[in-house]
Amino acid sequence: MAKRKSGIELSEAFYRAKIRPVLVDVFPRLAHAAALMGRGSEVLGFDDDMSTDHDWTARVTILIDNADADEVESVQRELRAAIPAKFNDVPTGLNVNTVAGYFQNQLNLDITEEWDAYDWVSLPEHRLCAVTSGAVFHDEVDLRAVRERLSYYPNDVWYYLLVAGWWRLHPEMNLVGRSGYTGDDLGSALIAAEMVSALMHLSFLIERRYAPYRKWFGTAFTQLDIAEDLSPELERVLGSNSWQDRERALATAYEVVTTAYNALNISDPLALERTRLWERPFTVMWADFPTALSAQIKDPVTQELTRKWPAGGVDQVRDILCLPRHRHAVRQLCTLER
Repeated sequence: MAKRKSGIELSEAFYRAKIRPVLVDVFPRLAHAAALMGRGSEVLGFDDDMSTDHDWTARVTILIDNADADEVESVQRELRAAIPAKFNDVPTGLNVNTVAGYFQNQLNLDITEEWDAYDWVSLPEHRLCAVTSGAVFHDEVDLRAVRERLSYYPNDVWYYLLVAGWWRLHPEMNLVGRSGYTGDDLGSALIAAEMVSALMHLSFLIERRYAPYRKWFGTAFTQLDIAEDLSPELERVLGSNSWQDRERALATAYEVVTTAYNALNISDPLALERTRLWERPFTVMWADFPTALSAQIKDPVTQELTRKWPAGGVDQVRDILCLPRHRHAVRQLCTLER
């Protein structure tokens, strides 16, 4: 039995066998790019046999440049008329757009402009992951250059998001013990689970990788370098039956992430301290990552953002208000004084 083609392999084969010949014949002078990117498990390389049970297509996005809406429609009409309804027994799909139009549709972002820190933090991370994943099969219109520009946050924005990532953790750890101490083991476990999620998000940031949307978040995490050392500790947190065990596992997880952060050499190495708040019997891990990171930010706009939202929060709003039409509202929120 033949091995099932991955979605990327299927789409590239479809482009080369059925779409490119039509473009060469009907539009011989048309510069274009061909890619598979955007939504879909196949874009991330995570598709499996179950992925084919709905909406599974051999699909390609064709991007052209310096074209108006009529030309885009003309190219799309000609191609759809010429390509088969199925390829390798799979339904086919095709979308034609300009390079600028594609990123406007996906992110509500003008690729002809310079983007500041407020623009970057208004972009949902899983959408950035989607439009920079997948594969480009052919490129005569600088699609790869746009994807490279979007491939990761500018350094100062990255530092700010790391600040926000650490603040997502720091206020919470004592609550794992405090809630458990009152007999609320379910509440303690819930707070610990949220901290596991925060540690995983921080790990993506440390390794300069966009995190995908929730269905594939854990799968993508296993591909990070840190996962080998961190995953067992996170599993201990989630499997613990007492707040004391959760607290110990979280402390070890903190140490793993701190080691990975220090290896970046962004700032002087920081050592975690195990402290107790008000002499209560709960251990809290602390090192002043936010101050060390904030000192590295040189861009005035990012400094302003850090001053307004020093403890983050905006970085989470963008993933709730994640539709392209919401981006400007999120950007406006970022500019407000907290």
